[in-house]
Amino acid sequence: MKWLPLAAALWVLPVSGVQPPAPRVATAAPYSMRRTPEVVTLEDARHEIVVSIAPSAGNIVFEMLVKGRNVLQFPYASLEAFKAKPGLAGIPFMGPWANRLDEQAFYAGGRKYAFDMELGNVRGAHPIHGFLSAASDWEVVEARADATSAWVTSRLEFFRHPLWMAQFPFAHTIEITHRLQDGALETAIALHNLSVEAMPVAIGFHPYFTLSDAPRDDWTIALGARTEWLLAPDKIPTGETQPITNRFPDPKAAALKDHDLDHVFGDLVRDASGRAVMSVTGKSQKLDVVFGPNYRAAVIYAPKGRDFICFEPMAGITDALNLAHRGLYKELQQVPPGETWRESFWIRATGF
Repeated sequence: MKWLPLAAALWVLPVSGVQPPAPRVATAAPYSMRRTPEVVTLEDARHEIVVSIAPSAGNIVFEMLVKGRNVLQFPYASLEAFKAKPGLAGIPFMGPWANRLDEQAFYAGGRKYAFDMELGNVRGAHPIHGFLSAASDWEVVEARADATSAWVTSRLEFFRHPLWMAQFPFAHTIEITHRLQDGALETAIALHNLSVEAMPVAIGFHPYFTLSDAPRDDWTIALGARTEWLLAPDKIPTGETQPITNRFPDPKAAALKDHDLDHVFGDLVRDASGRAVMSVTGKSQKLDVVFGPNYRAAVIYAPKGRDFICFEPMAGITDALNLAHRGLYKELQQVPPGETWRESFWIRATGF
């Protein structure tokens, strides 16, 4: 019997019908995370989504690229320009209260807490959006990616800041996780109450969304709410409500060109998991903003002549702290001592 050399034997294997194993092809990881001293970038390669967060600039999400298009309004040439003169853009966090208060004070537990206006971190006859939207003290505690998602978790230790505690004397920490998964960006927040008293929850987010395939007046919106809170001329709710259909005969398909919006909506339409959806659609592009059950209200801000719309997830309506004290608002949430309040909202883009 004549033996073939090994190389020859391997060469004739395909002739006998036995195929060699296919070469292993390297594929890109579905999710990735990159970090520089200023920015954490999350990427979902399969859905072509890239999200950029700046922890040292209020922990703001300033970019959400969907197939190369930023769906967030961010009218700054650079992150440095934003930090030099911060304004509301991208997805800012609003705390320790969101939107307007009707006086230079808030109420909690039956007590009035008057602001010290000389400290400079609270301004205006109707203090608005708290004082944390540009806070530089967020600390990244985890930034990772695995086979299922990419995420970054940042923490703000509110209780360490005397000027903040002087205005809102409830010791607490704030933890926010931005997670990119299955084509959606989740923003999850946890408020941990370190105080010996219950802490009221009136935080919110103020995302600025934009579409690139149609002008603003060609956008259509869908609003998952049943009621609108009527507002006084100073944009403070009066305590009265009306059906949303008084303003939007068809809340599921309303032409944005017909509306100049800075309004407050409640009684959100929930699915079986307690989530509600607000949407904006252009020619084919669409953004869905999904509110978790502890977001009890939505402010929608879309002034005419501006190419953005804000669907604002709110733990309570505008002036919730003070309206609850006056008995005009019944849904103010609180965190008991030592416990944590949690909620999420999601942004999903389609049609790009």
